Amino acid sequence: MDSDLKKICIEALNKLKAQNILILDVRDISGFADWLIIATASSSRNAKAIANKLIESIKVNQQNLVGIEGEDDSEWILVDCGDVVVNIMQKDTREFYDLESLWGEKTLISA
Repeated sequence: MDSDLKKICIEALNKLKAQNILILDVRDISGFADWLIIATASSSRNAKAIANKLIESIKVNQQNLVGIEGEDDSEWILVDCGDVVVNIMQKDTREFYDLESLWGEKTLISA
């Protein structure tokens, strides 16, 4: 089920042309999720559209949606699906927080 959820999330991100999608395998180092997905949005409007499409896909596929954060300013929208956490970030925000480095190169899996 975990890989189905991950696949659903990646497909939704690709449909709305999210950029630079990365998957981090954090199963061995995280207590809150198995997978982190990071994607870049070109604007706040694009971030909201990507998040909405992602949420719609999760619900249509009857997957778990724990919560959503950051929709107001849309610089960084976090969609928590339990085992999979999706971070939709604008370019400047993504570069500033650099989650890829924070979690380490060993967790990186290409999308």
